[in-house]
Amino acid sequence: MTRSTTDSPVPLPPPKERRRLREAKGLKEEQVAAAIGVTRTTIRSWETGRTSPQGRRRELYAKLLAAIDEELSAASPDPAPPPDVRPGQRSPARPRVLPPKPQPAPRRPPAPLPSLPPASTPGEAFDALYAHAAPALVRQTYLLTGRTELSRESVERAFHLAWQRWPEVAVDRDPVGWVRAVAYEYAMSPWHRMRRAHRHPDSPQETGNRPALLDALQELPPPYRRTLLLYDGLGLDLPDTAAETEASTPAAANRLLHARDAVAGRLPELGDPELLQQQLRALAGAVPVPRMTPAATVRATCERRAVVWTRVAVAATSLIVAATAITLITAPRHYERPVPPGQWVEGVPAPHPGPQLLSQKDRMLRDRLNAEPAKGPNRLVPQLR
Repeated sequence: MTRSTTDSPVPLPPPKERRRLREAKGLKEEQVAAAIGVTRTTIRSWETGRTSPQGRRRELYAKLLAAIDEELSAASPDPAPPPDVRPGQRSPARPRVLPPKPQPAPRRPPAPLPSLPPASTPGEAFDALYAHAAPALVRQTYLLTGRTELSRESVERAFHLAWQRWPEVAVDRDPVGWVRAVAYEYAMSPWHRMRRAHRHPDSPQETGNRPALLDALQELPPPYRRTLLLYDGLGLDLPDTAAETEASTPAAANRLLHARDAVAGRLPELGDPELLQQQLRALAGAVPVPRMTPAATVRATCERRAVVWTRVAVAATSLIVAATAITLITAPRHYERPVPPGQWVEGVPAPHPGPQLLSQKDRMLRDRLNAEPAKGPNRLVPQLR
């Protein structure tokens, strides 16, 4: 008796890891798609997490990624990057020259989480993650937005979504990175410009002495600002930065170079990338963190909001079902032919709505008809044969 493969699917790395392995190997989406027998759009959906492979394609995809991982591990046993060279850094001899294909780049492990008790519940694990990552994420988000309340709101919304999808976040390779990506996306949404509270950055009176580097960051386009913060501020490598910003590795490298040039044009003393990295990290550490909502309150708010939206969805569904039922009951059972509109007919006198006054000639004719007998000689009587 055989067991179906659908009961125990082949394990796959997270979507970000899939893309990192492909780019580290130097493969394009078309090459991976041709090896598995799918389209380029399908590979992109698998790497972004929108869809997941199934059946035979899942097995082929898992074997391909496992082979790439083993080859990269054998080629670079030491994951630590060299101290003098960083991935994507410009060379003095060949400035602004990018390699034709992404080369394997060492990946830096995420920041370690605080140790949890062996029998910790999901709520305790979430609280530990919130206490460990929330303050730093608020500081980082403030560098992107320049708004204190928006930074705090973005991080709390990201943890709301993390609690809703906690089984997925708990087994993720980088839970802090998962929450960070959601917080950055929410904080940099252009819809916040419609809100009066978040329309303008915080004034210098509210934040004290506003550093010039923060003003230079706010003048960068949002994709450049995010790439610069991830790579130079947080120390992510180039493939991970490209994956989190949903861009290709060459595009992420170009954004990084343009962002550095823009900051150096405004602040010439930060033309050295190493000095810029030190200033970004120092600026992130000096940002004051507002009072955060307790983790238990965040979980309770998330659950209450989920209940409210569930009730709204049930009520909307009920209204749609009721409207459909009423329509089915009141709708006609057969086809009723529409009455055509009236038309004007020429040459026919208009009918009189009521009795008219008789003339003298009409009265004489009426009296004569009434005086004659019914069977008189002057009557036309039909003859029966």
